[in-house]
Formats: sequence, structure tokens, C-alpha cells
Amino acid sequence: MRILITGGGGHLGTALQTELIEHELFAFPRAELDITDKEAVFTAVSTTSPDLIIHTAAYTNVDDCAKDPDYAYKVNGLGTQNVALACQQFGAALVHISTNEVFAGDNLAGYEEWMPRNPVNAYGRSKAAAEAHVQNLLNRYYIVRPAWLYAPQGRNFIHAILDRARQTGHLRVVSDEVGNPTHTQDVAQAIGQLIKTEQYGIYHFVNCGSCSRWEFANEILQLAGLTNVVNTPILGKEFKRPSTPPPYCALHNIAGKAIGIELRPWQEALADYFNQHVN
Repeated sequence: MRILITGGGGHLGTALQTELIEHELFAFPRAELDITDKEAVFTAVSTTSPDLIIHTAAYTNVDDCAKDPDYAYKVNGLGTQNVALACQQFGAALVHISTNEVFAGDNLAGYEEWMPRNPVNAYGRSKAAAEAHVQNLLNRYYIVRPAWLYAPQGRNFIHAILDRARQTGHLRVVSDEVGNPTHTQDVAQAIGQLIKTEQYGIYHFVNCGSCSRWEFANEILQLAGLTNVVNTPILGKEFKRPSTPPPYCALHNIAGKAIGIELRPWQEALADYFNQHVN
């Protein structure tokens, strides 16, 4: 299969290139493909003639999205519309990478794939708009919603916790924000399985199980052998930030499980990440 990947230099784009080696890949990092430029998107697609586009490119800094919601929509909403229009024009299927933040986080039972979108912040609204564009323009699409992704490249929650713990010896971590810590490589593997099925639709690809940020931090400290570090739970309202995260946004993988695609428990994935990438 010929596959074009937008956001090829990002965490998930990089993981996909490692995972999808059996396919003919055309990965475009942000510097080489501006998804807000419709003509550039159409040129990239027309010259590579992909059977499938995996659209990972996005503006994912949620606090910056809150500061500039128009730009968040330009990248995440309009950019995705451009990619979907290119799929429509040139006959490619689409994998669109979305987020758990299309939900409000007010359902203590968590979210299944078909539940209505109701975002509470600018990032979530821009990604909800992106999903709507995909569904309005295409028939052959997969919408994949991961959550709390971490990868070896760059900074992430794991390394932020480790750095602060080692520097200060104590932490204050939010205990009322709940989600699914998810290894980026596991999502890439699940997408690799999914695109072979042609079972189009919406999928929640997250490592199994959920926890609070505070519980996630505790597991990180345990794996790092930093059990002497004091980790004090706090409420989200005590941690001031421009964006408002959805408080309880655990995703359930119902659709993927039905076709045989399951991701391992988050604790197992995190331990594997430590073994490979944390000194």
C-alpha cells in the first residue's frame, strides 16, 4: 500500500514509519508540508498518489490553543479539511488522528466511540471540527482517538515528572484529571492492524485502563525507584493554566476490540517504555 503521512516528523508520525515498513511510505514533516495550504496539500497528494493518508499533523499544545483559538482551528480544522478534500479529489482513504479532548470529561463511566462530541476547550473544539470535516467529506475514513500519548522523542509527562522529582524531591500533581496513558508505538501498531481491515469508522486506541495524573506520576516514580519522593495530590483548580482539560476523559476501546485490536494495559506499556528509553 502507498501511504502518505502528514506530520511525519512528530511522535506518532515517527512511530508509524517504524511500524509500517511493509508499505511504501511518503512521510512529510511540518517543514515540508503546510496542511493549511490547500494547494500544497493537493500537490503532495497528486505527486505521490497514495492509497491511504494518515493525518497526524496537528497543533497539539492545548494551552497555546486556548491563547489563540483561531490559529488552532486554522491548523486542526482547516488543515484537516484540506487533507480530506485531497482524499476526496484523488481517491485516497484517510486515517485521521483525533483526541480524547473532543469530549467534555463529565461522564464518570468514560467514553465509547459513538458518544456525541462536546469539547470544553479550544483544542478540543478544533479537533471536533476536524472530525466533522472528515465525516462530512468522506466515506472511507478511520477516526482514531488516542489519549495522553508519550514517546521517546522530546519532552513528555514522564520526563517532566522525573526531572522535577530529581530536582526538588517532591511533586504536586492533579488528582482529578483522569485519562489513559498511552504508548505511541502501541497506537502505531494498532493503526497498522486497522488499515488492513477496511473496517472504516471511529476507534479509541488507548492502552487499556485509566488513572489520574497523580496515579500516573506515582507509577512513574515507582518504576524509576524514586519512592522517597513525596507526591501530593492537588485539584485541577489549584494548577492554573490557560486551557481547561476535560476532568474525566477515559476512553473505552469497544470498536477496535470487536475486530480483534486491543492495546495492552497502560502499566505494562509504561514499564516497557522505561526498559527501553529511561535511564
